[in-house]
Amino acid sequence: MENSRQKGVRAEKKAVEFLLNKGYSIIVTNYQKISGEIDIIAKKDTYICFIEVKYRKNISKGYPREAVNFKKQQKIRNTALYFIEENNLNNIDFRFD
Repeated sequence: MENSRQKGVRAEKKAVEFLLNKGYSIIVTNYQKISGEIDIIAKKDTYICFIEVKYRKNISKGYPREAVNFKKQQKIRNTALYFIEENNLNNIDFRFD
């Protein structure tokens, strides 16, 4: 029986596969800084995409998007700022998925 971390890892791998099939280039997975973690950072067309993966077996506990509350959004945003600064990407378009 899988624990929640194992389920999350499996869901992230499926998300990477899905994104690759849709023409995304994966830059990094599980990017971590003191402010938090971003599950997947990918490039699609002219955008750098910061992607949060949420697994749900069913919607009895809510939709995955509902698990990304304002506090989590701020953590993702702050972590994305680290990535942007580290990689000198100030003139690139960004998107949060």
